[in-house]
Amino acid sequence: MRRALRNALLAPVVAALGGCGALDYYWQGAAGQFGLLAGARPVDEVMSTTADAKLAERLALAREIRAFASRELALPDNASYTRYADLGRPFVAWNVFAAPALSLEPRKWCFPVAGCVNYRGYFSEADAKAEAARLAAAGDDVHVAGVPAYSTLGWFDDPLLSSFVRYPDTALARLVFHELAHQVAYVRDDTTFNESFAAAVEEAGVARWIAARAGTDAHARLAAEQARADRLRGVFVQLVRDARAELAAVYASDAPEAVKQARKAAAFASMRAAYEAARAGEAGLAGYERWFAGHDGRGPNNASLASVALYDEKAPAFRALLARYGGDLPRFYAEVRYLAKRPKAERDAILGGTMPQ
Repeated sequence: MRRALRNALLAPVVAALGGCGALDYYWQGAAGQFGLLAGARPVDEVMSTTADAKLAERLALAREIRAFASRELALPDNASYTRYADLGRPFVAWNVFAAPALSLEPRKWCFPVAGCVNYRGYFSEADAKAEAARLAAAGDDVHVAGVPAYSTLGWFDDPLLSSFVRYPDTALARLVFHELAHQVAYVRDDTTFNESFAAAVEEAGVARWIAARAGTDAHARLAAEQARADRLRGVFVQLVRDARAELAAVYASDAPEAVKQARKAAAFASMRAAYEAARAGEAGLAGYERWFAGHDGRGPNNASLASVALYDEKAPAFRALLARYGGDLPRFYAEVRYLAKRPKAERDAILGGTMPQ
């Protein structure tokens, strides 16, 4: 009965990946999600039958991370991330972001179950790029991003995927904690709230996961790995914030459109130059080259800036909220669930923001 119900609900749930009323869009989402679930096998079964020793090692680590998530982080204790699927491709899906040429506000797409979100998800890269081309032809800035994982919000038992299981240890832990956080609290029509909350949970979770290994041979390595990732991410996010601040002023000005376009181009050129200067002193920043190149080779734009802000804008406010509760995650989750029920204006007033709108 449970399986039949889930299959009946499959299309509208998966449509939450990107929102659209067209039948073909719903169909690609349903077919992609069904194929994902059908191809997943229990982790223990894969570990006992695979000839890939490295894969077995990564699955053992993922199993440990999954147990830690529920035992120590009070994240949902269910069958999510207890099965594994080999996708045969680098990403499970591709998200399309769009924003007007002279605005930082991302477009939204709406559907019945998950409300409105600021992206459209596709299980085919070609389909995602075709949609991006259509939006670009209509005048929008567009950005296509490969997605290693996503959450079905507890509707399905999300599996471990080949697209992320070989990530560095701390990155793997962060991803699992992030996706499970979406099962704790989810707000219709507020992508920034949802992603910033999950970002705060993943950050707190990985810090505790590393701390739990104090005294082991792995502790120093994990701490150094995470410190480096945080440092690189911090540099990247600051570049995005600086560009958004400059562009927000440009777009809000009374200057003619042609002048705004020129200043926009200058702002992105300045951002690129700042990135190149930073990369010269930190080789690890080369990992962001794909983002700076853009899916079409034309570099970052309003849509790609928005794709970063959705995950980081309110994360500092959630960190502060967790600190207010002394790091007590269950109390923090309860407060977040309370906020999730409040009107958006009230949520925003309480949480504030750290990136210009």
